[in-house]
Amino acid sequence: MARVKKPELILFTTQLSVMLDSGVVLSDALDAIAGQSQDSIFRTIVLNVADSVKAGEHFSGALGRFPRVFSPMFISMVRASEASGRMSQMLSVLSGYLAFESETRKQIKGALTYPFIMALMAVAATGTLMFFVLPRFMTIYESRGAALPGLTQVLVNMSKVLGDFESMTVLLTVLILASGGLWHFAGTVTGRRFIDLMKIRTPVLRTMFIDMVVTRSMRIMATMVNTGVSLLDSIKVIQDSCENYYFQQLWAGVDDKIRNGYQLSDSIVLCQGPDKAASDEGVGQLIAPGIIQMLRAGEKSGRVGEVCEKISAFYEKKLEASIKNVMALLEPLMITVLGAIIGTLAIALLLPVFRISSVVAH
Repeated sequence: MARVKKPELILFTTQLSVMLDSGVVLSDALDAIAGQSQDSIFRTIVLNVADSVKAGEHFSGALGRFPRVFSPMFISMVRASEASGRMSQMLSVLSGYLAFESETRKQIKGALTYPFIMALMAVAATGTLMFFVLPRFMTIYESRGAALPGLTQVLVNMSKVLGDFESMTVLLTVLILASGGLWHFAGTVTGRRFIDLMKIRTPVLRTMFIDMVVTRSMRIMATMVNTGVSLLDSIKVIQDSCENYYFQQLWAGVDDKIRNGYQLSDSIVLCQGPDKAASDEGVGQLIAPGIIQMLRAGEKSGRVGEVCEKISAFYEKKLEASIKNVMALLEPLMITVLGAIIGTLAIALLLPVFRISSVVAH
């Protein structure tokens, strides 16, 4: 089953929330939304979900048949709202959360557009110089029996490899096999742990990734606690929504500690202490001490949901600043790397130009 565009899913969630809040029966609301959908694939999915609901299946179970469209977090929040009887409120908040995530992804993609265009220009410039300019110098030097400068000769050898069909076939085969091996490695538990570890250990990216996960976690907890869902069910949804192995391990440990009688704030402290394996791998504290203090205050006042909502609002702004900082550092880095490549090519081409007069004279 093909994926559905994010705007279509956000619109579906918003419409369903409004209809349920207006007193429309779930199956009728699904039929109405399917009739209005412009996407034929999504229309078929909604109709299938509606048929399952009419047959007596839970809404969350019907959504679970389409895991490429509805994420585990989406399904878990719907399941929790079925238990609490406040599905319209949950869907309303879920719609806002999906819209926030979509906007965040747009910001990241937009910030990467400039470096991507620069990379394409660098590739085009490199190809032009190697395949159109270098051969002219090769002809002049070969006709005079002179040797090209060492740096220029390296580029000539590279252009010969890239222009040879057999060499390129071997090179592409190796690259495809290596890519397949890396893809398979990334799908294993070890590969996933390695990638997730790099995300939260890389100095510049660490802040952005942690802010992203914390924002999502606190928003989900605020939504679910405020709509009457138990804290343990909320943590289970947060664990399913985290796309990082170490955060999932953290929330799994918090779940166990709470079941053993600890408070939420104390559980987080115990699960990311210096004696944990995550800390041994250099992960450090994933939940900042300031957040733990705010959660502890919310527990004492009985307003954990409100506190989580304030934390998520603060971290949304912090996440925006983190993204801007990453992009601000990425752009000059890309310019430096691309400038070094173009500069090396320019030097390699200028060296034979400086020597061309002596070669012709000889």
